[in-house]
Amino acid sequence: MKHIVALAAALAFCSTAAFADEKPTADEAAKIKDAVAAWGCEGGEYEKEAEGTGVYEAEDVKCKAGQYDFRLDKDFKVFVITKD
Repeated sequence: MKHIVALAAALAFCSTAAFADEKPTADEAAKIKDAVAAWGCEGGEYEKEAEGTGVYEAEDVKCKAGQYDFRLDKDFKVFVITKD
């Protein structure tokens, strides 16, 4: 039983490691920056999900009300904002 649990944990780790986020292209980063600026915010770190979902992330974005994380769809439309 211990071997099965260890194997399952190893497979879970390997499958999540394969889906590490990627750095967006310069054009994609500019579009993310524009979308964030439209909300009156700036800065942050930008990523593109590697799963092929077309989802982009802007993390640790500074806004007047605090620091937030943004998720954008493949068309660079914001669909989630969470307080960081």
